[in-house]
Amino acid sequence: MIYLDYNATTPLCAAAWSAMQPYFEKKFGNPSSVHAAGRETRAAVDGARDRLAALLGAKPHEIIFTSGGTESNNLALLGLARRNAPHGKHLISNRAEHHAVLHALQHLEKQEGFAITWLEISSEGLIDPDQLENAIRSDTTLVSIMTANNETGVIQPMAEISARCRKRGVLLHSDMVQSFGKLAADLTGVDAASFGAHKFCGPKGAGFLYLRSGLPIDRIQFGGAHEGERRPGTENVPAIVGMASAAADVLPTLPNEQARQALLRDDLRRGFEEIFRAAQPNGTGAPRLANTLNVSFPGFSSETLLMALDLEGVCASSGSACMVGSVVASHVLLAMGMPPERAASAVRFSLGKESSARDIVETVAAVGRILQRAGVGVNENQKRHAFV
Repeated sequence: MIYLDYNATTPLCAAAWSAMQPYFEKKFGNPSSVHAAGRETRAAVDGARDRLAALLGAKPHEIIFTSGGTESNNLALLGLARRNAPHGKHLISNRAEHHAVLHALQHLEKQEGFAITWLEISSEGLIDPDQLENAIRSDTTLVSIMTANNETGVIQPMAEISARCRKRGVLLHSDMVQSFGKLAADLTGVDAASFGAHKFCGPKGAGFLYLRSGLPIDRIQFGGAHEGERRPGTENVPAIVGMASAAADVLPTLPNEQARQALLRDDLRRGFEEIFRAAQPNGTGAPRLANTLNVSFPGFSSETLLMALDLEGVCASSGSACMVGSVVASHVLLAMGMPPERAASAVRFSLGKESSARDIVETVAAVGRILQRAGVGVNENQKRHAFV
């Protein structure tokens, strides 16, 4: 099997697994208990919080443990919007965000009387900081812009975006779920940021929200005083410990690993373009994550290609979804102004630490075989490249 879907989830790294094991067995106490078993796991949770804060250049109390990126996004958006509602109920985002952001904002808009300004994005997937600043009103309290897009890998100009928000005195939240472990973590100018462990070789079911010191937030769940009375529920000790270990494991290798993955990604793009000249990479005119290639194959549906790739032993993904039997094109690509037929033919390939040059060659060959079965002609030179 060739796994090229690292933006969906990643394998658990050895460091995380090793750190987690004791907390599944002998060290099983409830961190809120006052006895020795509870104090032992409380120390583990606090240690993981200290470790993550140090890696991010944050303060330990600015880290709120959650069940993952989706909960972190919901806590940030619902919690900050509601807390600041007396000062204004206008929020700003864009329609290329992850659904954990989009759906939370749509709930606030439809059910709680908030007004949302949806910024346009360029054909390459970028936010215009000038448009953002012009959209800020006297009643604007919160802006939410993801650092790197999960489908295209496009990286937003966060320094400029932050500067505009600071200038106008509004809070800035960023979904950093996809960027952490792939870009240097920079919380400068960000008031809140969301993270999910399973995107950087940590365990599923763990994440955290960075919340700038002194910034109040409304809880969105009830039942206890955990996490500084901001997120109730018994902490998932093994996952929290594993998450901190995974972060410590991935960050030191980031520069070299990202350079390696960028070369593989570009080889993959060139391979597709050689065997299928109509292939259309998406978002390539903007800064992108080194591991992500989103490419449209005109004349094919992404679902057909993904099923064919699966039969070839290649795991990839798409922004499309099959809902009640009808194909829905990627909301991200549509937000970029892409024609529906191109958006509906897009496939995302995302690389990781186990991806190899051999994986790239074999994936190009697999696509070549799929094209051949579909009756798409390639010349002899392209065949030799595709079917090695």
